[in-house]
Amino acid sequence: MDMGLKIRLLREKHGLKQINLANALQVTPQAVSKWEKGANLPDVEVLMRISRLFNVSTDFLLGLTEAGSGVFHATVFCSGVAHFEKRSISMGSKELAEYTNVLFYDLTESILKYDGIPVKYVGDGFLSFFSGIDHADRALNAAIHAKKVIYQKDLYIALNSGNIYMGLIGHPRYAARDIVGEAVNRAFLIMGWASRNCPSGVAATDTVMASVKGSYKTTRHSRVKIDLLDKPVDILEIDVPQ
Repeated sequence: MDMGLKIRLLREKHGLKQINLANALQVTPQAVSKWEKGANLPDVEVLMRISRLFNVSTDFLLGLTEAGSGVFHATVFCSGVAHFEKRSISMGSKELAEYTNVLFYDLTESILKYDGIPVKYVGDGFLSFFSGIDHADRALNAAIHAKKVIYQKDLYIALNSGNIYMGLIGHPRYAARDIVGEAVNRAFLIMGWASRNCPSGVAATDTVMASVKGSYKTTRHSRVKIDLLDKPVDILEIDVPQ
């Protein structure tokens, strides 16, 4: 099996479009298309990014070994709306759908602006991730951008970096691409705390801030006790310029 076909099968296995893979690797969609058609091959640096994204070895991509486990390092971006349950009860079904569609459209556009990959929408919840070059900075910039363009004070965003698994989850007939793992769970748990304690609406863990290259104004909340987490954690509230 040639490399281009392997890349296409890995991409399709994880439910990614060519533009999603291009964003994750910080290349153009045209480059991905050429690889998959066998018209060109990724250079060594990009080959290593592909191997990290899909957690397969470069030897596998080169045809020397079998595939890996699907685990890779990323920054998880999750969001929700405080008091959504109360809001949803007061709305009709169609009105609620229109409200969430507008919210999710703007959130998704913010994610795509910084080359993130949307994963799923559930109720008021939105889940996505950033991988590849400067993934922590891109996730932070997407969160700040979302808060600036979405005039919704009850919108809360949490960011956490760590290893995640990406793959198809669910019954084989209805399985959908998803990301799972401790890094995802922590992001959602922290988002719940942030919705009650972070006026800016954006919270990030130390694992995110340890990887960033840019400069951000933050307020540190030290040794925060989060339900279901064994140890207290430090949470950085991100200032959102007006």
